[in-house]
Amino acid sequence: MNDDKNTALYAFRTFGDIVLRAAFSGTGDMQEAEDITQEVFLTLHSKPRSFNDDEHMKAWLLRAVINRCRNYKKSFRSSMTDHLDDLSAEPAVPFTAEENELKEKISAMPAKYSSVLFLYYYEGYTIKEIADIIGKKENTVSSLLQRGRKKLRSVLEEEGSL
Repeated sequence: MNDDKNTALYAFRTFGDIVLRAAFSGTGDMQEAEDITQEVFLTLHSKPRSFNDDEHMKAWLLRAVINRCRNYKKSFRSSMTDHLDDLSAEPAVPFTAEENELKEKISAMPAKYSSVLFLYYYEGYTIKEIADIIGKKENTVSSLLQRGRKKLRSVLEEEGSL
């Protein structure tokens, strides 16, 4: 984080993979995830911000990704491209086959659950940190995490994966 011109480049090199994985988690589509990732870093480049430390920068990037994923899920483009997901030959995000299957199930969940589950389990944030990132109270995040786990468990039980 030397100066404003290098902030976006530094952020991309440091957190690019994390941002892409978060975007994929939120959209379930690699091409949209790449577009969202590009938008986030382009925004940081065109409107430089100052950050206290790397964790502050990472939190801002994840918040920006979550917001864009929510916007994408509400968009007309999302509703028109959902049926094409089966045709995608795009390689998955660098996870194991089991992790990819689980990630697909998580990304199919409502955004309020999928983003909390992703941040908690894949990025290792605490409930307090997630609350700061998404701008909700700790109790709310805890409830969302608990409900998300229950929903995921019921999906896995229905499919016989548990």
